[in-house]
Amino acid sequence: MSQQTLHPMLNIAVKAARTAGAMINRAALDVEVLKVGSKGANDFVTEVDQAAEQAIIGTLLQAYPDHGILAEESGREHGNTDSEYIWIIDPLDGTTNFIHGFPFYAVSIALAHRGVLQQAVVYDPTRNDLFHASKGRGAYLNDRRLRVSKRTRLSESLVGTGFPFRKGDNFKRYVKVFEEVMQNCAGIRRPGAAALDLCYVAAGHYDGFFEIGLNPWDAAAGALMITEAGGLVGNFTGEADFLYRREIVAGTPKVYGALVKILAPYSRAISANASAATPEVSRAEALAPEAALAGTLGAPASGPPTGSAAPVTPGKRAPLRIRRQDA
Repeated sequence: MSQQTLHPMLNIAVKAARTAGAMINRAALDVEVLKVGSKGANDFVTEVDQAAEQAIIGTLLQAYPDHGILAEESGREHGNTDSEYIWIIDPLDGTTNFIHGFPFYAVSIALAHRGVLQQAVVYDPTRNDLFHASKGRGAYLNDRRLRVSKRTRLSESLVGTGFPFRKGDNFKRYVKVFEEVMQNCAGIRRPGAAALDLCYVAAGHYDGFFEIGLNPWDAAAGALMITEAGGLVGNFTGEADFLYRREIVAGTPKVYGALVKILAPYSRAISANASAATPEVSRAEALAPEAALAGTLGAPASGPPTGSAAPVTPGKRAPLRIRRQDA
């Protein structure tokens, strides 16, 4: 797929991602001199995160000044907050890897229009790998069309994940999830940058992926890559509201279904009364920024999972869900 055939908005996103990637590569030559701050326990931010984000936002708003912005470091501070177009930006996904010199991190940019993901770019500056997708036009790595793997058995599948690392994360819950998935698949990998992990599902390197605690900017671009490559993406109960539910599962259709059956009891959408495996979602959590953005970034809670196949119903479970209108 040549650069000339890209959607105009995707072209701008590619330009922004490459600009940020060049800044990141220059900074990687002398990481020790970077100023590193902390947004919380084990949650780092560097001056290159902030500079790359500003470069991305500047490029996007120069081309589309009326569009909205949702960015990891600056939130919705920039752009038009009333726009139907929202750019969802993670300037450096995998900051902890970056500051340790571990070459697995990426720039992630997605565009949603009226709540539907339309364009996506994930750029790996260490390998000069450009993943890109437009809704209905397929997903690509550089010029090569991507398809998810053909594996159908979870027992033969390689599954990606992300470990919880923030203060307040439910580590015991995750260990139970990890144990169940590990015993049912061929292996689990955790490189530490969800945007690239999701692209690796689209490319067929992984057969599935799951993680708890992701934000919209971590998952938006990679999710469109997967669906355009023939895979499925949803929350742990197989529904489409993963962007604000802070849980995601993805994979080939068959592997996705198998993972949902394992992960459903651990979903935050299920109350403590319905499942002893997870605590009930509190009203405070339901009113979190991710939930407030659900109408902009994701399908309704009752909708099907993102992708072409029907939602997976995990057994005969009828979980109690937190509906947005209840908030």
